[in-house]
Amino acid sequence: MSQAVRVTPAVKVAQGKARSPWTGFLVRRLVGLAGVLVTLVVGTFLMIQLVPGDPARQVAGSGATAEQIEQVRHGLGLDRTLWEQFTSYVGGLLHGDLGTSFAAGRPVSQLIGDRLPFTAQLALIAMVVVLLVSVPLGMAVAVACRGGRRRWLDSCFTAVTAVAGAVPEYVLATVLVLVFAVTWGVLPAAGAASLSAMVLPVLAVSVGPVCTLARIVRRETATVLTQDYLRTARGHRLRAVRLYSRHALPNLLTSTLTLGGLILSGLLGGTVIVEIVFAWPGLGTGVVNAITARDYPVVQGIVLLLGLLATVLNLLVDIVLGLLDPRTLTGRTGPA
Repeated sequence: MSQAVRVTPAVKVAQGKARSPWTGFLVRRLVGLAGVLVTLVVGTFLMIQLVPGDPARQVAGSGATAEQIEQVRHGLGLDRTLWEQFTSYVGGLLHGDLGTSFAAGRPVSQLIGDRLPFTAQLALIAMVVVLLVSVPLGMAVAVACRGGRRRWLDSCFTAVTAVAGAVPEYVLATVLVLVFAVTWGVLPAAGAASLSAMVLPVLAVSVGPVCTLARIVRRETATVLTQDYLRTARGHRLRAVRLYSRHALPNLLTSTLTLGGLILSGLLGGTVIVEIVFAWPGLGTGVVNAITARDYPVVQGIVLLLGLLATVLNLLVDIVLGLLDPRTLTGRTGPA
């Protein structure tokens, strides 16, 4: 006769400890992702309902009669109840249908597909520039100022990055156009016809994040340089490149990647304004044009996509952090 195994509280605790931390991590992230998606769907729907103005009158034109406006409103489905419009909106999303543009008469997914590569190209190149400039810059300043040396350099670095990082993207974009396009004439002021047209938008988007991330890397590097293991490695007279790239840089990745994910999400939002200044044919220009024309399905689709991309990027960063430092899976980031 088999004997039942008694599950004591100690056994339950042991089973809980033996469970993979990825299980709880993924469950928490998926629940959070589902909550964000629901918030995005409800928010984008209600956002449009609160915007003043009549899209039916905008689509029908200024010379349309009241009967023609009502026909347009019925054709767009705007004469239905709020709940009917919401269920139709959610049903369309579940089938991958973002609706049809009021102004262009084309599916919103096609309009987004035409503009998304330009915004993604701008944001990704800016992110590469941010990482390639800010990480070496922050580490170099921290190494140069190690142990309280070169205080003047530390003060200049702090002041310059603080001022440059506080300049809004649209102000910096306007100054860049004035200097490099209008005064010197060495770079185009607008458009996306050539690679040189990408220089000024990338600069306008990336200068602020470079300053912010470089300050974080400088502070983290200064902390790492005081650790005992790095003093030991320095005592073995390792070459500087090997010392800092193999022993200091890996310990900076956690904070750098965490902030990098937030910066990339912010870059997607920052491009909205910068694209307007440089007439860049991306999602930012598209959403502003859609707001002007009261093309609500396009506005909803672009805002929903940007929110979804930001959420997915943060999720990917969390997964990479979990792979690099398993302590982040349980929320413990202190010394092991």
